[in-house]
Amino acid sequence: MEMRKITLGDCIIDCASGPFGSNLKVECFVEDGFPIIDGANLKGVRVTDNITKFVTEEKARSLSRSIAKRRDVIVTISGTLGQISFIPNDSKYNEYLCSQRQFRVTFDESKIDVEYLVNYLHTDFGQKKILSFANYVGVPALAQPLPNFKKIELLIPSIQNQKKVVQVLSALDDKIALNKKMNQKLETMAKRLYDYWFVQYDFPDKNGHPYKTTGGSMTYNETLKREIPVGWEVKTLADLAEYVKTTTKFDKAFNYVSTDNMLPQKQGLSGENLKPASGNVLCYEKDDILISNIRPYFKKIWYADQSGTCSTDVLCIRSLNSDNSCFVYKTLWQDDFFDYVMQGAKGSKMPRGDKTRIMNYPICIAKENFDELIKKFSALTIPMQAIIQKNTKEISRLTKLRDKLLPLLMNGQVVVG
Repeated sequence: MEMRKITLGDCIIDCASGPFGSNLKVECFVEDGFPIIDGANLKGVRVTDNITKFVTEEKARSLSRSIAKRRDVIVTISGTLGQISFIPNDSKYNEYLCSQRQFRVTFDESKIDVEYLVNYLHTDFGQKKILSFANYVGVPALAQPLPNFKKIELLIPSIQNQKKVVQVLSALDDKIALNKKMNQKLETMAKRLYDYWFVQYDFPDKNGHPYKTTGGSMTYNETLKREIPVGWEVKTLADLAEYVKTTTKFDKAFNYVSTDNMLPQKQGLSGENLKPASGNVLCYEKDDILISNIRPYFKKIWYADQSGTCSTDVLCIRSLNSDNSCFVYKTLWQDDFFDYVMQGAKGSKMPRGDKTRIMNYPICIAKENFDELIKKFSALTIPMQAIIQKNTKEISRLTKLRDKLLPLLMNGQVVVG
């Protein structure tokens, strides 16, 4: 495949940094409005729409040079260096405001395909190009980011061949994105079901009707500081589950889980290479619940779909009754649980959950026929969980395939017909 050398500056139509900090203070943020892109949205090739910061339309327009549109490329200037993504055609919003730590670039796509370029700059070789002008004194930052970015030279194929490469990578990305979207919907469905039955107490009564909505008797509970159904009581996590204490010597080939490869915000495990470890590790089994005990506010939790070992910094929790494992997992998946853990966490820089306090986490259950209710709940949620686990494995497999193909496609070792 014929390759040609280009300089990025020759392909750029327009570029601009995000606003100065004094022009975009915290007090400018609103609950909803014009979306702001920051590092949390630059985790992959495509900008993600998990937007958490907004400003008013008026404020955004006053910073018009920092507004990015679809097909624009966004690059992180300081903080987590090496982040680069493009805004896809199917993005949730038409326009985004760059944060203070990013800059935006509009390319002439008759000269270079932005999706090809971003993929290229995600390879080890591409990352070295970006990080070649990084300064690690103090907060990591790119030195003279815009001028130096324009100077980057790359060896690329024709536009036609770039688009062929993009077709292959996009097919993989689309399938990965579809699986993630399906998992999010299933998690939402399971959360709503849990909320209806065990928070709002609209579980099906003996006639199959929603308990509280159809007049089920309620009584105030001092422990929870709210009403619970008559005939229910407050137990603790220790009444339903226990910590796994079985250990073995570390073997990196045996499905090792550490806090490093657990994803924040309840996203399970990453497909990244696991870091080496030594000494004794905990042994977990299928349907055990793994929770990172370091910085609980990251909300790292995983429902094991296989057996393996894990770091002692990971809490391994096993239901006393295997039929209850999905219910216990969904209980610990709730934000209320992580808030409870943080309230009793020890340490400021690297807080850790108090293991004794965690086992005292209050859980409301029925005194009678609770097993029957759990069976109904499990019959609905276990199939959802099975699909989530299947999709997650496929995401991992496709991500690994993509990572192997990427450098081969970029350097012409694999040619797309």
